[in-house]
Amino acid sequence: MARLPTEKIRELDRRFGEIEARMAAGPDADAYVKLASEYSELQPLVEKIRELEAAGAERNDLEVMLEDGSTDREMRELADSELREIRKRISDLEEQVEIMLLPKDAADQRSAILEIRAGTGGSEAALFAGDLFRMYERYASSQGWKIEVLSASEGEAGGYKEIIATISGKGVFARLKFESGVHRVQRVPETESGGRIHTSAATVAVLPEAEDIDIEVRPEEIRIDTMRASGAGGQHVNTTDSAVRITHLPTGLVVTSSEKSQHQNRARAMQVLRARLYDLERQRADDERSQSRKSQVGSGDRSERIRTYNFPQGRVTDHRINLTLYKLDRMMMGEIDEVVDALISDHQAGQLAALGGNG
Repeated sequence: MARLPTEKIRELDRRFGEIEARMAAGPDADAYVKLASEYSELQPLVEKIRELEAAGAERNDLEVMLEDGSTDREMRELADSELREIRKRISDLEEQVEIMLLPKDAADQRSAILEIRAGTGGSEAALFAGDLFRMYERYASSQGWKIEVLSASEGEAGGYKEIIATISGKGVFARLKFESGVHRVQRVPETESGGRIHTSAATVAVLPEAEDIDIEVRPEEIRIDTMRASGAGGQHVNTTDSAVRITHLPTGLVVTSSEKSQHQNRARAMQVLRARLYDLERQRADDERSQSRKSQVGSGDRSERIRTYNFPQGRVTDHRINLTLYKLDRMMMGEIDEVVDALISDHQAGQLAALGGNG
C-alpha cells in the first residue's frame, strides 16, 4: 500500500465502523437515513480496502515461507508461483482503491438536463441533432433512466433545431458529462443526388440538475413573458397564450418552454434556468481553481469539436482521447458505453497524474 494515503484509509475504516455501530444502536428515522446513505457510499471502498489488506497479509506469509531455508523445493515453487499472482492482484487492487479515493464531482450522482442544438449544416444539422437525441434516448432507456422532453423546435425537414430534455436517474451526470461539445457528422444527405459527403454539426450540453439549495432565483431577478405558442411549419399551433419565456436579468440567460400548460411551462423553464445558472457557477469555481484547465476531457467547452461520426466509413472518432471505433450503427442505437467508459478512465488517469505531480 505504499502509494496509497494510509492515514486517509485508516480514517475511512474508522468512520465506517462508527456508522455501523450507530446504525445498530437504532437511531431515529432521519438520522438512520443519513447514516445509511453514508454507509452505502463507503461500503464498496472499505470492502476493497479489506480485500487489499487480506492480499497483503497473504503476500507476507508467502514471502516468509520463501525466506525459510527449511521449505522444500516443491513447496518453494508453489509459493513462488502464488507470490507472483498475489503481487499482480495487489497492484490491481491498489489501482482500484486509488481510483475510488479520487475527489468526487459533487454533481456526479444527479440527474441531468440534455440540450442539443443544430449547428452548421442547415437541414442536415437538424436531422443529425435528431439522430443524437435518439442515441441518448436509447442509451437512457438501456440504463433504466427516465427521459422527458422539456421543449423542442423541429427542423423543416425533420430532426430538431433545438431539443431540451431531462434525464432522471442515479449517476446520469457522471456517465454523460463528457458528451458536452461539438459533435460533427460526415455523410451523404438523402437529398444529395451527386453522392457528395456533407459535413455538419450539432452542439450538446449536459448540465447537472440543480436543486433548490444550489441556486436561489429571486423574483426581482427574472422577467416572465407569455406568448402565443407555434410549432414548426405551422403545426401544433396553440391558440392560447401558453408559451413562457423567462429572462434572468443579471446574466441575460433566456429560457423558453412552449407546451400546452402555461403553469407547466413556467416550472419547466425555471428547471432549465436553475440548471444553467448552476452550470455557470460550477464553471466559475472550476476556473478559479485552475486558470488553465489541464484536462481537455471534462472541460465542458461546448465550442470544441469533440467527436466525428463518419457514416460512409461506419466510423466514430473521439478526438480528445484519439479513440476510433468502427461501430457507428451500434453507437447510434445507443450503445455508447465503450466511449463513455474510455472517457471516464482517461479523466481518472489525468486526476491520478495530477495527484502524483502534487505529491
